[in-house]
Amino acid sequence: MDNMELLRGILKAAVDGGASDVHIKVGYPVVFRISRQLVAIEAPIPTEAWINDILLSVVPPHARKRLEEDREVDFSYYSPGVGRFRTNVFQQKGNFAFAMRYVKTQVPSFDELGLLPVLKDIASSSRGIVLVAGTTGSGKSTTLAAMIEHINANFKKHIVTLEDPIEFVFEDNQSVIEQREIGLDTQDFGSGLKHVLRQDPDIIMVGEMRDSVSFTAAMQAADTGHLVLSTLHTQNSAQSVGRILDFFRPEEREQVRRQLAGTLKAVICQRMISTATGGVTPALEILINTPTVRKMLEENRLEKLGAAIETGRDDGMQNFNQALYDLVKLRKITEAEALAKASNPQALDMMFKGIFLDEGRRILS
Repeated sequence: MDNMELLRGILKAAVDGGASDVHIKVGYPVVFRISRQLVAIEAPIPTEAWINDILLSVVPPHARKRLEEDREVDFSYYSPGVGRFRTNVFQQKGNFAFAMRYVKTQVPSFDELGLLPVLKDIASSSRGIVLVAGTTGSGKSTTLAAMIEHINANFKKHIVTLEDPIEFVFEDNQSVIEQREIGLDTQDFGSGLKHVLRQDPDIIMVGEMRDSVSFTAAMQAADTGHLVLSTLHTQNSAQSVGRILDFFRPEEREQVRRQLAGTLKAVICQRMISTATGGVTPALEILINTPTVRKMLEENRLEKLGAAIETGRDDGMQNFNQALYDLVKLRKITEAEALAKASNPQALDMMFKGIFLDEGRRILS
């Protein structure tokens, strides 16, 4: 068996076994991540010569220079008959190693993911900025993909994505979708966003908001009647507004905040919670830019956003404690797990005991 055939066999075993990730490094067993657990598999131990040989075939031409200079690079690798893998090659102990994530072509549905129906309403918005926030591994990209697939199945829209790298492959359904990978199809997020409005999109999906350049472009697109979907690396929805403002210089923040008040549609922040049956389900904190929230953004009363979320259930909003409480009442998760993952365990514990503090209304009044 030649080297590429062995790699293909490893990747096929990963896909067949339901693995999300494959880890390959010199001198150690190949490891799969299955249901969030790391499992060593029976395969030849990778050698330096084997890894260096497959590097020549796997790393695309546009990524080779970056690998030489930075000693690490991201790209997509397609194995015929197996699938596409989001691949990071990096160096450790002087040798190259691979972390490969399987890119699913079957995008999970809202129901499969345990997402709330209000997310369908948010995804159906005609314009504005929608952000899916959370920490690494919280399922942001999967939720974003489900929202795109909902649009694709129900609306005739032109969707352009900018991703680094592509994580889910979409097939045109009702919508027309073009997926552009950073480094392969466009130079960087800034360059891709600068030109995207000339491509006649209705909806723009940006893999991640990383800086003032990408966020300024997103606000301009939302201002001109486009829906912009993206992810943000933050712990909660209220904190996300401050994180966006941190992208900008202090003297720019006043203007950006007022512009954001007019363009923001919603922030969905999620945490993955272990279920009673051994799986995982998302707990969602949802901030929607209602007239009340918009006024807070305009008047720079960001410290009251948490209270607005807590008291905005009629508008589709909820905070993490409310989400966890609902999941316990639906018997999806245990009280112990909810308390372990809560931002405010004391308040949640009181909710379980039937004591609901109307803290949000007190703060708002």
